[in-house]
Amino acid sequence: MPAKPTSRVRPDLPAGVASQREAIEKLDELSEKARQGGGLDRIDKQHKSGKLTARERIELLCDPGSFDEIDAFVTHNVSDFGMGDKKFLGDGVITGCGRVFGRPIYVFAQDFTVFGGSLGERYGQKIVKVMDQALKNGCPMIGINDSGGARIQEGVASLAAYSDIFLRNVLSSGVIPQVSAIMGPCAGGAVYSPAMTDFVFMVEGSSHMFVTGPNVIKAVTHEEVSMEELGGAGVHGETSGVAHFAEPSEPDCIASIKRLLSFLPQNNLEPPPYIEPDDDAEREDERLDRVVPDNPEKPYNMLEVIETVVDDHDFFEVHKNFAQNIIVGFARLNGHSVGIVAQQPAVLAGCLDIASSLKGARFVRSCDAFNIPIITFEDVPGFLPGVNQEHGGIIKHGAKLLYAYCEATVPKLTVITRKAYGGAYCVMSSKHIRGDVNLAWPTAEIAVMGAEGAVNILYAKELAAAKDPVAERAKLIADYRERFGNPYDAAARGYIDAVIRPRETRKRLIRGLEVARHKRDVNPPKKHGNIPL
Repeated sequence: MPAKPTSRVRPDLPAGVASQREAIEKLDELSEKARQGGGLDRIDKQHKSGKLTARERIELLCDPGSFDEIDAFVTHNVSDFGMGDKKFLGDGVITGCGRVFGRPIYVFAQDFTVFGGSLGERYGQKIVKVMDQALKNGCPMIGINDSGGARIQEGVASLAAYSDIFLRNVLSSGVIPQVSAIMGPCAGGAVYSPAMTDFVFMVEGSSHMFVTGPNVIKAVTHEEVSMEELGGAGVHGETSGVAHFAEPSEPDCIASIKRLLSFLPQNNLEPPPYIEPDDDAEREDERLDRVVPDNPEKPYNMLEVIETVVDDHDFFEVHKNFAQNIIVGFARLNGHSVGIVAQQPAVLAGCLDIASSLKGARFVRSCDAFNIPIITFEDVPGFLPGVNQEHGGIIKHGAKLLYAYCEATVPKLTVITRKAYGGAYCVMSSKHIRGDVNLAWPTAEIAVMGAEGAVNILYAKELAAAKDPVAERAKLIADYRERFGNPYDAAARGYIDAVIRPRETRKRLIRGLEVARHKRDVNPPKKHGNIPL
C-alpha cells in the first residue's frame, strides 16, 4: 500500500491550483475571520460594555440555524489615511436573510467592533442590497443599529451611502414592515433611517439617538447635557416619542421585536398572521358592567377594558410611556390581529392633545398600511384646552388623527364606553368617517359638550335671573344629562349601530370583525393625499 503524501500540494495538480479540500479549508478560514469582526479583543470590549455583538443579536432574532449571510467577504475600497492596511471581512455590517417564527425576514446588524460600526460606501451597498431584496420579495426588514456614524475617511461616499438607504426606507414604507433596533450610538444623519421606519426599539442605558451630540450642543448653545439625558431610551420613549419601545436589555428588546412581528403581515398585499385561538369567541365578562364609575368625573383604567376583551387578555402596548392619555397597541380577536386605539381616562381625563394626536395618527396609518383592523375604545371629553396647545398647533396635529381615520380603509370598529364630546367624537372613528361598526355602552354620553358647559351656555340668562343659581344649575345639569347624556339620541339617528351591555363587547366585536373583514372601501385615485404635516 503506497504511503500517503505528506505535502498539502497534490502532485497531479498544476502549480498554484489548490485541491478541493484545500479550497474548503480556505473558505472555513475566511469564514471564521469574518465571524470575528474586529477581533477577539474588540468583541471582549463589546461584552464588557454590556452589549452583545452583531452576530449574537442576529442569532437571538432568527430561528436557530435559519440565518444565511450575504456579502460576508466584502471589504472597503479606500487607501487614504492608512485604510489600505486596515481591512476587515464584512466591512463592519452583517447582512442576510433568516426566519422568525418560520417566516422569512431580512436583517442587517452594524458591527461596532469594526471601525466603531462607521458606515462607508461598500458597507452602505451591503445594506441597500438586502433592503432591495426585502422589498422585491415582500419580507420585513429589520435594522440593528450600533454605529459611530459616517466613516470620515470615506468622505462624501459615506454620505451618499446614507442617502441610498434613506431612499429605500421611503420606497419600502407601507409596502413591507420596517423595524429599527437601536443598540448603541446612532447619531447625526444616521438617525433619519430609523426615524422613517415603522417601529423603533431602544435599550435602556446603552442606546442613544441625537442629531447633534452633547459636545456640539455645549459649543453652540452652552448647554451641558449627558448622552443619556439628550437621547437615551427614556427620553425618546417618554418625551420625544421617537422610540416606540424602550426595553431593559438587548435580549428583551429582541424578544419584543419578535413579538411585534407576530402581529404583522409579511407585506401590504398579505393578511396579518392568524393564530388558532384558545379563547372562547362568545365569552362574556360581567366585570365590564362595573368598570365605568357612576360619577362621570371619576377616572378608570381603560387597559382593564382592553385586556378583558382581547384573546387571552394579551395586549401588546406600543408607545407605552409616551402620550399616555391615549393607548395604542396590538392584540388578537378570535385569532386575528387587530390594532387597538383607546383613550385613557386615568391620564388627562382622556383628552386629546398634540402628543396623543400624533401617537394615534401614526398608529392608525401603520395598521391601515398593513391590513390590520382598528378597534377603538372611546372615552374622550374633547381636545385639551390651553394656550400652549393652540400655539403648538393642536389644530393641525389633531387634524392628523382625523385624517388618518378618514383615510383608513381597513375594518374600523368603535366602542363608546363613556364620553364622546364635540369634534373628538367625530375624530375617533365615528360612523360619519366610514366607521364600519359603531357600538355604545349604556353609559355612553354623546353630545357637543359636557352637561356643565352646555348648561352654562344654553341657560346663561335663566341662571343669572334665578333666586338660587346653584340649585337651578344643578337641576338643569341633571335634566340635560337625562336628555342628552346618553347614547340613544345618536342611536335613533343611526349614528350608533347598537347599544350593548358591556359584558357583550368581545363577542360583538368578533362578530362585527368577521363581517367587516371583507369590506371594499377604496379611496379616490390620487398620487397621494396631503396630510397636514
